[in-house]
Amino acid sequence: MSEVRAELSIQGRVQGVFFRQSTKETAVRLGLTGWVRNCPDGSVEVVFEGERQAVDAAIAWCRQGPAAAKVRDVKVEWQDFVGEFDGFGIRF
Repeated sequence: MSEVRAELSIQGRVQGVFFRQSTKETAVRLGLTGWVRNCPDGSVEVVFEGERQAVDAAIAWCRQGPAAAKVRDVKVEWQDFVGEFDGFGIRF
């Protein structure tokens, strides 16, 4: 398996619906590292690093999000794996 990095921008009703916390729980369950944060424009930004299959699963989860979310669009930018994170965090 190869390790990858993906940066996501998620639009829709994704703030105030536990998206960040749910993303963190999903990432930890999948063994991924990185971070998630709310953006001033109402979107959510995420960086996932880890095995390609786990990152793909996390991206698929982000396309739906938690129950109260209404995801309209997910933009994914694939990058080279960096390995800079010790875990998965919520940034403010």
